[in-house]
Amino acid sequence: MAYVLVVDDSRVERRILSEILQRSGLNLIEADDGVDALAAVRTDPPSLVTLDVEMPRMDGYEVCRQLKSNVRTQHIPIIMCTSRGPDLDPYFGTDQGADAYLKKPYKRAELVETIKQLISDGGTPNSTPKAS
Repeated sequence: MAYVLVVDDSRVERRILSEILQRSGLNLIEADDGVDALAAVRTDPPSLVTLDVEMPRMDGYEVCRQLKSNVRTQHIPIIMCTSRGPDLDPYFGTDQGADAYLKKPYKRAELVETIKQLISDGGTPNSTPKAS
């Protein structure tokens, strides 16, 4: 079964994102940090991962690097979703292997469109990273 793994240490942010995805007809599972995210991916690889950047135990950049450097998981599209401020973060995020980078607060339609595009594209390297 295809699903999205939502990774964010904020319960409120996970809930908001989960509601958006469920209303859009997507199945999902949640993780509250990078360590739990990697465990979830090893158990049942998702169709796509949304990652917060700043999390305890392991940040989103490290999760992204690990997923993209592993032959078993490098094909999984990753969207970095963060409220971090600097304009260079989207470039750093995509440099770590992220397929897209959305700045919080993001527009719901943009999030859903990006997820559906990356899932249908299979997260190929030719997918154009988006920044908002």
